[in-house]
Amino acid sequence: MIDRLKKLSTKAKLFGLIALISISSFISFSFVDNYFEISKNVDIFVTLYRELDLYYVDETNPGDLMKKGIDGMLKSLDPFTVYIPESEIEDYRFQTTGEYGGIGALIQKRDEYIMIAEPYEGFPADKAGLMAGDVIIEVNGKSTKDKNTNDISKLLKGQANTNVKLVVKRPGQEKTIEQTLKREEVKIESVPHYEMLNDKVAYIRLTSFTDECADEVKNAYMGLKKEAGPEALVLDLRGNPGGLLREAVQLCNLFVEKGQTIVSTKGKVKEWSKTYKAENTPMDTEIPIVVLVNSGSASASEIVSGTIQDLDRGVVIGQRTYGKGLVQTTRPLSYGSQLKVTTAKYYIPSGRCIQALDYSNRREDGSVGKVPDSLMTEFKTLHGRTVLDGGGIIPDVQLDEIIYSDILTALVKNYMIFDFATEFRQKHDSIASPKDFELTEEIYQDFLTFISDKELDYSTDSERMVEEFEKIAKEDKYYDKVETEFHALKEKLMHNKKEDLKSFKDEIKEILKGEIVSRYYYQKGRLESMLKDDPEVVEALKVIEDKEKYQSILASTFKPEDKAQKE
Repeated sequence: MIDRLKKLSTKAKLFGLIALISISSFISFSFVDNYFEISKNVDIFVTLYRELDLYYVDETNPGDLMKKGIDGMLKSLDPFTVYIPESEIEDYRFQTTGEYGGIGALIQKRDEYIMIAEPYEGFPADKAGLMAGDVIIEVNGKSTKDKNTNDISKLLKGQANTNVKLVVKRPGQEKTIEQTLKREEVKIESVPHYEMLNDKVAYIRLTSFTDECADEVKNAYMGLKKEAGPEALVLDLRGNPGGLLREAVQLCNLFVEKGQTIVSTKGKVKEWSKTYKAENTPMDTEIPIVVLVNSGSASASEIVSGTIQDLDRGVVIGQRTYGKGLVQTTRPLSYGSQLKVTTAKYYIPSGRCIQALDYSNRREDGSVGKVPDSLMTEFKTLHGRTVLDGGGIIPDVQLDEIIYSDILTALVKNYMIFDFATEFRQKHDSIASPKDFELTEEIYQDFLTFISDKELDYSTDSERMVEEFEKIAKEDKYYDKVETEFHALKEKLMHNKKEDLKSFKDEIKEILKGEIVSRYYYQKGRLESMLKDDPEVVEALKVIEDKEKYQSILASTFKPEDKAQKE
């Protein structure tokens, strides 16, 4: 009993000290108006935290409780203000620099174990001969069974030049493979692929705004210019989630005049209100540009595409972008943790903010949903074109979102395309180059044979709607009256897997081709092989090659069908 009281007394003093330190730290910031309210609530929080730890009936994990408390508090603000504990700092560093210490492989959970989804070309996993589909059984003697990807990722990552021992099971082989890999500093390129689409048009794919990505774009462009002298450029920002603001500014600077305002930020604290201008001599201010975007193009991607649009420097093609116009800054906290906090909103040259008007009206992927016309404000581009705010960048040429069939989704979800590509790689040592490789009818028939004895259960949208109708009809006591008609409709809509494999053959073949090519030529090869039939790239080429249409869009005389509100 005495020991228990001593423990309580010691803990009480400790929490009292924490409260005192917390309150004094707020005094140092001289928040005069809010001081009483802040200090009062900090004291309440610390007191509650202490009482929970001392008296709750079961043992608690103070660190876990605090993390959940912090996350709950930040969740009430915006989705981008987050707490980064010390254990996740390495992952955050990777997001901003594209660098980490590890074996260089994309991993994912499959059944009970962790599988290599794709080795990165030229890094330890690749050099050791590990392949997509290999299942990691052990890491440094520790089983991966029932572990998640975060657990195994932490084991695989580490300081460069340190060793990690893997036990791997390869599909189709009985014996396991033991490999000792030496970790390296892994750098993921922000520009995974660039090429000439034809004799006149250059293409550059940018997947993230990490350190030096603007230089990667510059080097890619200058390489193509030296090799082929392009007369136009397609800059692909589809699926690019953004990253560093300064890299977005520097990328715009490659194509706009020195001194031109690119983006402004406005925040509560004066130091976060800044205007960013092009400070360097541009690389090319004349070449026609098409920027490809979609709902996955966010933040820095929206600065670049929005600035190109606002300055009438190029044409934006695709779908409405994500709608993230908030600037985050990392602030150091104690014990190696950090706070990534929203400090400002950014405004592109026309004066509009790309931030969505609210966080509730968003689609499943988090991107901006439908915005009522009454809530959108008109702004003008440099040459007088009308552009709108309300959330994201609305492209000059809007294309319908590519929606894949239910059967293709099921084939991907159930690893059937992945597994066939794995088996194909084991049977064939080489294939033609990404541009020349074609998925023949013979290969497709082999694929159909491969999946013929496998379970592939899926429902179409129509079937799901009919099932919902059946449920409602029964609840409303109308089912008996329409049962005959209902069964007839259900029978007509019942999908036939064999027919779907024929009907959606082209899109299945395209994804299957990309997966096979990636086994020989990695991610770069996958991108290269799929460009030729990419409908949005095809549209970009049409706009560029039709000089009159391109100029009419920039002059605001072209009147495309308004798809701004179509989802």
